[in-house]
Amino acid sequence: MYELLFLGTSASAPSIKRGLAAQVVKHGEYRFLVDCGEGTQRQILRSGLGFKNLKHILLTHGHLDHILGLAGLISTFMRWEAIDEVNIYGSRHTMERVDDLLNGVVLRGTRSPMPLYLHDIVPGPIFEAQDLTISAFAVEHRGSASLGYRFDEKARRPFLAEKAEALGVPPGPWRKDLVEGRAIQLADGRVIRPEDVLGESRRGSSLVMVGDVGRPEKLLDKIAGADALVIEATYLSEEEGLAREFGHITAAQAASLAAQAGVGQLILTHISRRYRDEEVLAEAQAIFPNTSVARDFDSYQIKAPSFEEPNAAAPAYPANLN
Repeated sequence: MYELLFLGTSASAPSIKRGLAAQVVKHGEYRFLVDCGEGTQRQILRSGLGFKNLKHILLTHGHLDHILGLAGLISTFMRWEAIDEVNIYGSRHTMERVDDLLNGVVLRGTRSPMPLYLHDIVPGPIFEAQDLTISAFAVEHRGSASLGYRFDEKARRPFLAEKAEALGVPPGPWRKDLVEGRAIQLADGRVIRPEDVLGESRRGSSLVMVGDVGRPEKLLDKIAGADALVIEATYLSEEEGLAREFGHITAAQAASLAAQAGVGQLILTHISRRYRDEEVLAEAQAIFPNTSVARDFDSYQIKAPSFEEPNAAAPAYPANLN
């Protein structure tokens, strides 16, 4: 399961109600900041999230509305926060701009008090933990070498507490060993194996984060079957020409993409000040009913369907993604 918190949901420039692009994905002990628009550190504080463990920053691309908040955030980390290290990930194009911002403006020849790693990444796996992998994939947006990110939990076998009780397995480290695949021996000499108390393997949940995008049809295989897709909806269909000119998509195109890819839930962000939320939502829900329009400080829990349930995706409607 992932907890997803939106810190900034505006397109290009902030509005009274919306800050610039930033979201936090929480999974177990890990926290990942996805994009860091101007004002992100204040949004973190307002949300009550705080800075603890916020040491992985994933950038979709190097446009200023997605990275300018790094200057203030890293400056604060350097002075006040007990952060062990900071890892910033992005394409080479993005990291060149980040290097200019941090080393040219914030540090200016001084040394950061905590390790600061700038990771120039390419499409493929970029992070792996015991039960989580994150992969980057290419996204086309005005020559910016943009990336999207897919979070995938590894398949697991659920612990069946009732079976453990029946076998006399006490709570504590014995159960942890079984969950991690190790057999145990009870005080009476009986050996309990993992298969005695674990159910059938279940797939983990998946979440896809996409920033700005100009050619959504190229993303179909990257987002297929995700439990949730977060993506921009900067324009409505009435201004599809403008969307194409500036390398963005409409709410309808985002919804059509979600339907064709069979995702479970669509969450729209990067909302222009020219539209009301209700307009954006109506256009998308006409194609993909399980759609939400994110607002600053909205939070979501992203889970895989239960083992018995199919993915709750909308049907694949014919769509013009070009």
